[in-house]
Amino acid sequence: MSLSRQRKIYQSENGDSWWLCQDGKGVFVLHEANALAGGHVTKVALADFLANNKDAPEHQALLKMIGELTGMLS
Repeated sequence: MSLSRQRKIYQSENGDSWWLCQDGKGVFVLHEANALAGGHVTKVALADFLANNKDAPEHQALLKMIGELTGMLS
């Protein structure tokens, strides 16, 4: 998968990481499971990511990032 842009959203204590990514088809969230969980990579549509697990730390981190990128939060 060729990504033109990516920025880390969040990394959990167990090593899972979430990335905000953009490629030629759009913007999405990429989840990389930790090595002990098999290291699987999952691509999630941005709208689906925002609609689910709203209390999860990775969701909150993305909302904070969006606010910072748009200048709405300090």
